[in-house]
Amino acid sequence: MFTALLLSAPGTRLDPQLAENLRSAWGGAPLDWLAPGEAVEFGMPKVPSNRWDVWAELQKSGVDLVVQKTETRRKKMLLADMDSTMIEQECIDELAAEAGVGERVAEITKRAMNGELDFEGALIERVGLLKDLDETVIARVLESRITHMSGGRELIATMKANGGHAALVSGGFTAFTEKVAEALGFDEHRANTLLASGGRLTGDVARPILGREAKVQALHEITARLGLTPDDVIAVGDGANDLGMLGLAGTGVALHAKPVVAEQCEVRVNHGDLTALLYIQGYRKEMFTI
Repeated sequence: MFTALLLSAPGTRLDPQLAENLRSAWGGAPLDWLAPGEAVEFGMPKVPSNRWDVWAELQKSGVDLVVQKTETRRKKMLLADMDSTMIEQECIDELAAEAGVGERVAEITKRAMNGELDFEGALIERVGLLKDLDETVIARVLESRITHMSGGRELIATMKANGGHAALVSGGFTAFTEKVAEALGFDEHRANTLLASGGRLTGDVARPILGREAKVQALHEITARLGLTPDDVIAVGDGANDLGMLGLAGTGVALHAKPVVAEQCEVRVNHGDLTALLYIQGYRKEMFTI
């Protein structure tokens, strides 16, 4: 059995007639509204052959479509990227803006997240441009430049209230993941460590560098420790270095992802916020915990 889920963007209304028309065309079971005007699903016996054509058409209306197996969608662990996923910014770009090299670093970040550059080499190059930056700038960036992605607290709190585990795994920096993990309720976090000396950044990062393979390794290590399997995981990310963990997890969600990333993922959320990951798992809005 499969489930088709329709999601609208926050603050917009999902047209009930649109949902009913799709249900009828696909011969689905009666509509089940997980959140009035926001998220609706219906069961069906197989995946329709025109799934991606319908998905592309719905994108024009600001509606996300997810088709998945029904019985295995509720997960026991969340594995999340940080930059442009749990927060709305790229931390290294914000640090670079403070250092006066924002445009240069942002361009490298964009190319790396699109998979055009080797992640490790791109990170080393960008961190090098931060050399001699006062270490106190990190706290200033956290305070004035970093905002959490909508729905993050609800996602983590709801999964944890239902026995889930939440891990933040980032190619960014521990100085940021520590604060973000604490603020949003993650159980643990992993990231790279910016090196500093005498109160200033050295322009280097501790080795080994956490990138694509390290995220996959984290998934394996954490699930093994918890007695889970990769199929028990819902992972979310937006960049090329997230593709390994997104492909390995039972449900890999490309959230507001780069096109090169989204096209390699079965579950794509371009309009919804992080609460979409709860609807994907079959949670109703009244079940959300804050």
